[in-house]
Amino acid sequence: MKRVLIATEKPFAAAAANQMVEILEKAGYQVQRLEKYASKAELLDAVKDVHAMIVRSDIVDREVLEAAKELKVVVRAGSGFDNLDLIACTEKDIVAMNTPGQNSNAVAELAIGMMIFMSRGQFKGVSGTELKGKTVGVYGCGNIGRRVARIAQGLGMKVVALDPCITKVSMEPYDIKVVQSVDELFSSSEFLSLHIPANDKTKKSVNFDLMSKMPKGATVINTARKEVIDEDGLKKILEERPDFKYISDIAPSNHADLDGKFELRYYSTPKKQGAETSEANVNAGVAAAEQIVAFFESGDQTYRVNR
Repeated sequence: MKRVLIATEKPFAAAAANQMVEILEKAGYQVQRLEKYASKAELLDAVKDVHAMIVRSDIVDREVLEAAKELKVVVRAGSGFDNLDLIACTEKDIVAMNTPGQNSNAVAELAIGMMIFMSRGQFKGVSGTELKGKTVGVYGCGNIGRRVARIAQGLGMKVVALDPCITKVSMEPYDIKVVQSVDELFSSSEFLSLHIPANDKTKKSVNFDLMSKMPKGATVINTARKEVIDEDGLKKILEERPDFKYISDIAPSNHADLDGKFELRYYSTPKKQGAETSEANVNAGVAAAEQIVAFFESGDQTYRVNR
């Protein structure tokens, strides 16, 4: 019998967890749940004899994989997968997957909501600006970025975009202008929505020089990863440009230095909010369970992220 571990320090909503268990048990699998665990030791003990595991933002590093002697597949319920050690997964012949697109609308709506929140003075009674007619730059045009673009267009915004995987032709159906460089993207954008992964090329890549190219009154919206921001550069741009704004759903490491210092120009949510909707929670969890069943029953590796 296949044994599946659902390991979530931040648990799935009950509706999601119940559906996941139902899918897995219907396939004849034994399900184990580890929720709100207080130490890594608990996770290391739980993975010892499981064949598959589902996680959210939980760290699955080499130590965890070493402990999981029977593990064949791990699924990150969500689009980002930088919490999985892909190199170690490949070395151990473990398939690593994500569930792309399942939380795209939730994150996109949050990004647009953040634009409105900042443009209207964080709803503190001050005079603000409208989004209509403004230009939003979309940095990373995956499922989330494209959804942000479509919602923004519905509000009357102009959209420019940059992504290594897109071309001018591929964006024509979306009426999106594809720029040729990161410099052009930032200099063209009154609002800049980040949807890039955190990797060796992107970490700290959104720096002072890039942000300083943005027009007067510019706002950067980060619903991606905090690591893509050069935090010293962020503090510097906020200090040197009293018109510049930054908002994120994940606090930078220097949050204490920024919070309260830049009134109406800096905001970070208390915790990661992008996929925190009941719909996204269910969608991602159910997709993860279904992918595990498809993997074991038919060898399906459609959403594999390691090779």
